[in-house]
Amino acid sequence: MTDLTLVSVPLMAAVVGWFTNWLAIQMSFHPVRFMGVGVIGWQGVIPRKAEKMAHICIDRTLQKFGDLNSVYQKLEPNRIVEQVVAQVTPRMGEYIDEIMYEIQPVLWDNLPLFVRARIYQWARQQLPGRVEELVEDFGADLDELVDLKALLSRELQNHPDLMNRIFQQAGAVELRSVINRGAVIGALMGAVLAPVAVLYPQPWLLPVGGFVIGFITNWIAINLIFAPVRPRRVLFWRLQGLFLRRQEEISDTWAHLVAEELITVEKVADAMINGRHGDRTRAILQKHLRPMLDDSLVMKLAAQVSVGMTGYTELKRVMNQKAVLATRDVFSDPAFNRERAPVVASVLAGQMKALRPEEFQDILRPAFREEEVQLMFVGGLFGAVAGLAQFLVMAGLPFAIMG
Repeated sequence: MTDLTLVSVPLMAAVVGWFTNWLAIQMSFHPVRFMGVGVIGWQGVIPRKAEKMAHICIDRTLQKFGDLNSVYQKLEPNRIVEQVVAQVTPRMGEYIDEIMYEIQPVLWDNLPLFVRARIYQWARQQLPGRVEELVEDFGADLDELVDLKALLSRELQNHPDLMNRIFQQAGAVELRSVINRGAVIGALMGAVLAPVAVLYPQPWLLPVGGFVIGFITNWIAINLIFAPVRPRRVLFWRLQGLFLRRQEEISDTWAHLVAEELITVEKVADAMINGRHGDRTRAILQKHLRPMLDDSLVMKLAAQVSVGMTGYTELKRVMNQKAVLATRDVFSDPAFNRERAPVVASVLAGQMKALRPEEFQDILRPAFREEEVQLMFVGGLFGAVAGLAQFLVMAGLPFAIMG
């Protein structure tokens, strides 16, 4: 029995170390949404804390970079002007018809074609200048028009797996390493426990030892990810937290996914229009659209002939509503969003890479720190069950042999 104990205890400890680390990793990512009844249940640490991590990350990157307006300048506002003009100009006549048919369809039908053509032409000529001023105005107030944290919160609720993908894509090798090291650490601790179990064959020893092994291996697994913060040389090894060592790769992955799925031009435009500052956005739109009617004698007279003085105010209101709808159409263009995404990604990635290791750790570690005791306790509980099972098997073995 002595030889069997000396062999089986380290082997079982290796299994416990491997499995508890694997379990800790799985509980970090899954389930993506809460599973349970009331307060009893579980949701993966990363999806549960995704919003908090994203807010910290955006705070730190934009704080370093300046503000959202600075990011906007990197998007090249002239490209946004070109996009709006290219999308709206071919449909200008259609937009004007829709507005007029909503206000006074009969009168618009009876308006001479040459007058309507003159109105279309005037609107197309005015569009580039108006859009340029509009885009410049939006850029100056973007921080006040867009609640970036609210946008992130909403999108992360719709995509709770986004943070999972960041960690899994950027840290796949490190996560496997953490799991495998759990087996090595468990085996070493089991080698210490085995002779103690031989000298003191108490019923409680293996369950308690299993709990300690499961608890400690999970503690080591979590700390391997985040510590040490800065590289340290120990003999032949250069040690640093596994995710901190991959700061550049994680930064690129994070920035790429955020730029393509969260902070897209389309979603920022939607946040401007439908967010809590939407009224201000519509006021800016109206400010820049009004001169298209008021500054042209032909447009003004034609509009007043068509709808009358009373309907002229209504015309401007409907025109503003149509501009909001047109804005959605313009910025929902997938090709334009794909083209601008690398610009946003490069800004975010550059700032994340520039963070000091301590700052980078502060983005990731707080989420785990709040949950790590639970993860370690679950690992310890499994280790205790495994230790108890091993004790029962070993205790029953002599009787099985005699039988």
